Amino acid sequence: MVHPQVKALRRRRSLKRAALVLVAVAFAALIMGLPSVAIFARAFSEGIGVYASGLLEPETLHAIKLTVITALIALPVNIAFGICAAWAVTRFRFPGRRVLITIIELPFSISPIVAGLCYLLVYGSTGLVGSYADQYGIQLMFNLTGIVLVSLFVTCPFVAREVIPLMEVAGRDQEEAALTLGANGWQTFLHVTLPNIRWALLYGAILANARVIGEFGAVSVVSGNIRGETMTLPLQVQLLYDDYNVTGAFAAATILTVIAVITLILRSAIESRHPQAH
Repeated sequence: MVHPQVKALRRRRSLKRAALVLVAVAFAALIMGLPSVAIFARAFSEGIGVYASGLLEPETLHAIKLTVITALIALPVNIAFGICAAWAVTRFRFPGRRVLITIIELPFSISPIVAGLCYLLVYGSTGLVGSYADQYGIQLMFNLTGIVLVSLFVTCPFVAREVIPLMEVAGRDQEEAALTLGANGWQTFLHVTLPNIRWALLYGAILANARVIGEFGAVSVVSGNIRGETMTLPLQVQLLYDDYNVTGAFAAATILTVIAVITLILRSAIESRHPQAH
């Protein structure tokens, strides 16, 4: 028979748990749920036809295209950099190792707008690198190149920070065993290292891709905000809203919202099936 004090203690714990869950759900609904629903409600408020015409505007379509191209360029580079950085940090000991880790994490500490200004200062036509490139007719800012460069900066830590802890935990034993059995470095990576880190790699790639698509601050500085040329989807949403095309702005915003929801679903799926990936 359960003692009355134990019952009372369990009841209090249950009430506390229920209260915490209620607060968490209410907070999530107010801060994230309602605004997300409002985006779709406003986008479809004038009908599906108006919503579709808003998405099919030439400038919006170009913004979507530019955003996709940026993601297709930046994501493979991020994956390659993340793997190389993780390999260097976890498999070698060298002077400046901690500095390298700090540099990898640096974009999380710098405001995207500040990052954009720094890139403009270095790679702009009057910058250290930009002025040199300008002599050969190469423009690095206010075009796709500048957008890709700042996108790489703000997203470069995502893959590396997911892969590094997993490679540190896995150690070198399996890789050394493969080398002992006659496998070369590339075979060891493909058949031993990559299978061990594939879920962490996918997890980081999903987060990096979402950040590339949704980046606003850094891109707004280096793109020049040229209509129909250097406007990514987040910038196009802001432009449409400033032009009082509210329905068009919310229609474009629904794409970003859907991408965010898909990212969360994929992230949750990976975390539930492979907790070690995070």
